[in-house]
Amino acid sequence: MLKDTPEEWRVTATATPFTGKKTSVRTDDVVMPDGSVARRDYQVHPGSVAVLALDDRDRVLVLKQYRHPVRMKLWEIPAGLLDVPGENPLHAAQRELYEEAHVKAEDWRVLTDVYTTPGGCDEAVRIFLARGLSDVEGDRFEVSEEEADMEFARVPVDELVRGVLAGELHNNCLVVGVLSLQAARAGDGLEALRPAEAEWPARPFSA
Repeated sequence: MLKDTPEEWRVTATATPFTGKKTSVRTDDVVMPDGSVARRDYQVHPGSVAVLALDDRDRVLVLKQYRHPVRMKLWEIPAGLLDVPGENPLHAAQRELYEEAHVKAEDWRVLTDVYTTPGGCDEAVRIFLARGLSDVEGDRFEVSEEEADMEFARVPVDELVRGVLAGELHNNCLVVGVLSLQAARAGDGLEALRPAEAEWPARPFSA
């Protein structure tokens, strides 16, 4: 059975030429298998969570947000950063679902874990499946910057799958989440998914 395995090649020198608000850039000199040394630049990222929120009509809660690096407005699922090192990703996902969509969920499972761009960034994302949705009472969370312009929709799963395969939807977490949902349904079923607080070696946490 195929399985990714931990491994760490020797680093002879490291530097951090840029530190931003949320991420930084690191430069490592890495010893290759033949003994040569290659320089690798990559973005250091705290990690993220995303939520595929599925309602009782088999619709997914999605939002449309401007993403400046790609100069596009993308349809996405709710997502956000792990704000605190060692933060429980379930708690972060519940917070993001509340803050971005003003929704809570009764049933949480781990849908899948991914590295978004492992050739150039160490970001790890845990994508949750959330069911048993209901609106949160009280005032909505105050948003700003790109989030102030977000659009919201609830879209049938089949329509999202079609959009992904037609090349019309591009957000990593939406694509991986929706196709993972379909794969889980076609396999052992959603009840066989990992529990919401399953171990996550990429971003270890305490309950």
